[in-house]
Amino acid sequence: MSDGGSLIPLVERLSGAGVVCVGDVMLDRFVSGRVERISPEAPIPVLRVTDEAAMLGGAGNVVNNIASMGAKAEFVSVMGDDGAAGEVRTMLAAADRIGNHIVADTERETSIKTRYLAENQQILRADQETVADISDDVADAVIDNAKKALLRCGAMVLSDYGKGVLTNAVLARLIALAAAANIPAVVDPKGSDYSCYRGAALVTPNLNELRNASGEAAADDEGVVAAARKLIEDHGIGAVLATRSADGMTLVTAEGKVKHLRAEGREVFDVSGAGDTVVAAMASALAAGATLAEAAELANTAAGIVVGKLGTAKVYMAELIATLHHQDISRAEAKVMTGPEMRERTEIWRRQQLKVGFTNGCFDLLHPGHVSLLDQAKSACDKLIVGLNSDDSVKRLKGDDRPIQSEAARATVVASLATVDAVVIFGEDTPLELIEILKPDVLVKGADYTVDTVVGADLVQKGGGKVVLAKLADGFSTSDTIRRMNDGGR
Repeated sequence: MSDGGSLIPLVERLSGAGVVCVGDVMLDRFVSGRVERISPEAPIPVLRVTDEAAMLGGAGNVVNNIASMGAKAEFVSVMGDDGAAGEVRTMLAAADRIGNHIVADTERETSIKTRYLAENQQILRADQETVADISDDVADAVIDNAKKALLRCGAMVLSDYGKGVLTNAVLARLIALAAAANIPAVVDPKGSDYSCYRGAALVTPNLNELRNASGEAAADDEGVVAAARKLIEDHGIGAVLATRSADGMTLVTAEGKVKHLRAEGREVFDVSGAGDTVVAAMASALAAGATLAEAAELANTAAGIVVGKLGTAKVYMAELIATLHHQDISRAEAKVMTGPEMRERTEIWRRQQLKVGFTNGCFDLLHPGHVSLLDQAKSACDKLIVGLNSDDSVKRLKGDDRPIQSEAARATVVASLATVDAVVIFGEDTPLELIEILKPDVLVKGADYTVDTVVGADLVQKGGGKVVLAKLADGFSTSDTIRRMNDGGR
């Protein structure tokens, strides 16, 4: 595997790439709450609902990930003419970098998948959908829309959820269109018969799908490679990227090349939607001119990010760049997050009924006074986020000779402390914007402040949170330490 930093130019090129995605769109609904008793009517849990959310699912999650990683997505699909379809259209209209080419079919019901969660544990899923092949007229409209969208794209994704949009005939026509345009067709497959994907540049089965489609056990690296080669030979596929959960991924090409990519070591919250992220990253990278091997490395990084989120989540370009930087530093810096990543992690903690705390500072030359402040901050919450002033921010606040240590070094040191759960770097003079985004339950500053002078105190208190003024440890100051160093220790 190459070092993470070498892939950053590829990520930056994604903004100039276009990907057409054809597949089954769904509306994913999430109903969250608490289970505190069993129903007196039947032996089932009673869910007290506290939150409801909806987002694009199925192929919609693929296009969301294409766009959030920076590429332009052209979305071709079919849905009904109903309330759920209206919600989907509203979401697409509000989305950046997604072109809407969805065909309305009055004979179909838009797919809705409603998940009921208690303490982040899914207790029930209810599906409403039509599972039937689209008509010839609708298929012609899909092909026509895809052909027009291809003119602006460098790769095609076929996101097959088996609901009837990607019939065998439609698949054959789309793969032929991609071949004629000399762009790769990347398939997220369904079922066990891959003959319908003949001519595709790449298929991305998970381990169970690989076993079912090949008839091979695929129990280890050698077995996975053998199963992938069988699919390539039997069905005329250009390459197979097998996603293997905790064992990472394996890329096998028709030319005989093999690349094993080990999974990123991250806390796993939810693997749902990870396959969508993988196929989105692969297609976006290929559209940006990457090799298959480079695209697979980027997809592996993206998958490592998305499993740390709940539900059908997105990966952002900034998260990819930050993670690739972190791969070159220590594991402690895995706690260092971008703003969007920190916001989503904070939402996860809240759903787990955890109290989120926030404090901030420059933390240049970490000393016992800092450690005492962070200890007190952690004792006031379950999860502690530290906002760290960027190098430019420190320079404006402290002078041109500061900071002594770079923001990367300061973030790594702070993140290595057991009391700290996450670090996020901000470039403004104050953390007000960050506090508005994260909405912490507890805001901690040193006792040299008053509640009225703590930045963001009013926001936290209006939200029902509290401000804690931590006792200062006497005799410790970064500025004094620097003066003593400059004075030869006196």
